Amino acid sequence: MDSGVIEGGLNVTLTIRLLMHGKEVGSIIGKKGESVKKMREESGARINISEGNCPERIITLAGPTTAIFKAFSMIIEKLEEDISSSMTNSTATSKPPVTLRIVVPASQCGSLIGKGGCKIKEIRESTGAQVQVAGDMLPNSTERAITIAGTPQSIIECVKQICVVMLESPPKGVTIPYRPKPSGSPVIFAGGQAYAVQGQHAIPQPDSSSAAISPQLTKLHQLAMQQTPFPIAPSNQGFTGIDASAQPSSHEMTIPNDLIGCIIGRQGAKINEIRQMSGAQIKIANPVDGSTDRQVTITGSPASISLAEYLINARLSSEATGLAAN
Repeated sequence: MDSGVIEGGLNVTLTIRLLMHGKEVGSIIGKKGESVKKMREESGARINISEGNCPERIITLAGPTTAIFKAFSMIIEKLEEDISSSMTNSTATSKPPVTLRIVVPASQCGSLIGKGGCKIKEIRESTGAQVQVAGDMLPNSTERAITIAGTPQSIIECVKQICVVMLESPPKGVTIPYRPKPSGSPVIFAGGQAYAVQGQHAIPQPDSSSAAISPQLTKLHQLAMQQTPFPIAPSNQGFTGIDASAQPSSHEMTIPNDLIGCIIGRQGAKINEIRQMSGAQIKIANPVDGSTDRQVTITGSPASISLAEYLINARLSSEATGLAAN
């Protein structure tokens, strides 16, 4: 197996995001953090683990390709060890494969699957790993999960090949990373900015992943942020995420006819993306004779409406400055 393609020819900085259950993460952290400390020291990769008060956690590996794959190999070995030790008290005769999920921007999944599924078939056949790309995006994000199962070596080789594809086909538009839902203060990620929900407002938070966002997007983000912090109406149960169980309400906006196209997008792609991210229903009225504007009605919980309105304003701002991603 020649991994020189990525380790030699593409000596770049990579980021791999793994989605794991709390129990698996506990094993990787180890007693008093010893296991993850050893991984950091031996690999030289940056290993960040998301907040602990959720059933799922995100482990982010960042650094040069050689460091990333050293850390990744150590994580896979740890998961393999856990399977072996659980087998000692089990009556099962066959050893289950190591299974893990990585999360990638949905805009890159097409390149990964290939025309008629040819690319993913090639990856499966050349590595021997089972690879499945989720059909739906993860909640409140523009990322999808990829499930990989097999032997440690086949998984490592498979992820290397996935990384090559992702480096060749960068993500399009703004990526909203998946954040496992915490039991405490929720976080919304929109327009390249994280917001912690405090009381009736979403407060912008410093976020490490924002550093990777291009200067153009930062500029677009500043334009779109003219109405921040956007208000979130209180609900009786407290805010528990975008789908907060508050009484549905509706809000109307008027958008110039000549800008409505950038909100709808090609074959409705953009408006569907905004609906999916915000959880709100969005209806665009038909053009009215003699009017230069179109009526847009947003229906949903107050939090959904706020986020939908924010995302629409971000699109309008980006179109106005010629930065809109098609």
